[in-house]
Amino acid sequence: MEFFVIDTNFFFNLQEIKNFGKTTKEVIQNLSQYIKKAGALKKAEVYMPPSVIEELNSFFDDEPEYLKEFLALIHVKSPNRNFVKISGQVFYEFVKETRIRAYRGLKIAEEEARKAAQLVLKKTPNSTIEFEKTVGEVIKNLRERYRNATRVKFLDSKADVDLLLLTKELDATLISTDEGVLLWAEKLGLKTLPAPLFKQRLENLLK
Repeated sequence: MEFFVIDTNFFFNLQEIKNFGKTTKEVIQNLSQYIKKAGALKKAEVYMPPSVIEELNSFFDDEPEYLKEFLALIHVKSPNRNFVKISGQVFYEFVKETRIRAYRGLKIAEEEARKAAQLVLKKTPNSTIEFEKTVGEVIKNLRERYRNATRVKFLDSKADVDLLLLTKELDATLISTDEGVLLWAEKLGLKTLPAPLFKQRLENLLK
């Protein structure tokens, strides 16, 4: 019996999982069939923590039937946060990286804010529309650069942490396309599988 833990992004990064379907609906429906067969043969079980289920549901205005069927087939489990042991060195690196990224993000924000101030001081637009047009690009760059500095290849939600802890607790294989989650899974010595290969792994289990 193999255990898999699936991240929310698996269902929406369609470029990575073309072999599962062209739409999120097709991906969920096809994966449901594999899980049903693997479960009946006692070959595999799929888990998702409640925080990830919450994330997944947030992408839908209502809960379609195909999603309900999928959720009925998987195991929803919170990681035992008090039981799972993680190296102190890993958390040392995590805290250190958090501080570095926060400072880096702040410096970038200051740089872009100064650019915006310089634009206003050098030339004050004659209208609100002109002002928004002039400053809008700077603000856009500020948001994008800050996000890249603080979130890309990093853990940025409780769902990310739950995925890692649950994978470790179950000695499962993590399925994700999030670079930050995969990077920290590697630091923790967890088993991972590239999303494009998940279908092949399931098919091999069903042979």
